[in-house]
Amino acid sequence: MHEPPAPPSERDDRASGADTVGASADVLSDVLRSVRLTGAVYFDFDLSSPWVAEAPPSREIAAIVMPGAQRVIEYHLIARGSCWGNAVGQPPVRLKEGDVIVFPQGDPHVLSSAPGMRASPDLSLFVRPTTPLPLVYERGGGGADRTRIVCCFLGCDERPFNPLLASLPPTIHLSGAGNEASSGWLATLLNIAVRESGSARAGRDNILARMSELMFVEAIRRHIETLPAAQTGWLAGLRDPVVGQALAALHGEPVIAWTVESLARAVGVSRSVLADRFAEMVGQPPIQYLAMWRMQLASRRLLEGETVSGVASAVGYESEAAFSRAFKKLVGAAPSTWRRTNGLRASA
Repeated sequence: MHEPPAPPSERDDRASGADTVGASADVLSDVLRSVRLTGAVYFDFDLSSPWVAEAPPSREIAAIVMPGAQRVIEYHLIARGSCWGNAVGQPPVRLKEGDVIVFPQGDPHVLSSAPGMRASPDLSLFVRPTTPLPLVYERGGGGADRTRIVCCFLGCDERPFNPLLASLPPTIHLSGAGNEASSGWLATLLNIAVRESGSARAGRDNILARMSELMFVEAIRRHIETLPAAQTGWLAGLRDPVVGQALAALHGEPVIAWTVESLARAVGVSRSVLADRFAEMVGQPPIQYLAMWRMQLASRRLLEGETVSGVASAVGYESEAAFSRAFKKLVGAAPSTWRRTNGLRASA
């Protein structure tokens, strides 16, 4: 395994806000690449009041809308008009044109023209047809108030380790109002998605899939910006000067034989400061986090057909035996068994 890098000569520059933001973006990108984020714009609803639509838990429709995905995330873009939205059991939230509401944990949820409305989920809506996505529907009671909603689905891996999923709340509501710097890019993506969903141009499906992914990433970035200063968790850790740099180091060079001491030197703080701050923000010690992240990297390589010995070397283990023991301990199955089981599941 590689040796840890020498500590930076200018710690003040390394810990600057701009550098932390840049490193955090890289860590987020690294996780999104590893968990195989795939998207689709699935529905385009033109609704007239009164109307209500209730979605079941995402696990009940995952195999239909995103075959092979371990986790499905649903989010909705209010393209025109306004409505109410909430996870079942939670108070309704007013949604206006340009707003985004995300349900990262796959909870059943309701969208409606007025607060408090309920309906039985219609699972037949989610059956993927032979025609291209999105599915276009015009529904409602024919009233004067009209709303257009674009519904997107994202598939991703949640096993063996997805720190992003674990840190997201049940519901994220992002307002389309506000200053141009915070909302302009998301509004631009929304406008492109709406325009493409109503077109018949070649390559539309691919454009919409990529737009779905981009809008989700931008929504997460905006969510990070709105977190309270005292917030803890992996996402909050990305913007923390100490934890953000430590995460960037671990993700940037996961094969290195990191220790808490060497990581603290690389970040430019004491061992105790790093250990305490990392555990407080992320919820586990840095070396335990590294071990789990290596398993996530290994799982991707296993599914891509690499040999167990090649994967072991690629994620920082000196021998196949040491890697196999660690993988079975942390993931719960031997590497070859895990690949066989999850490879079949992904291709089903």
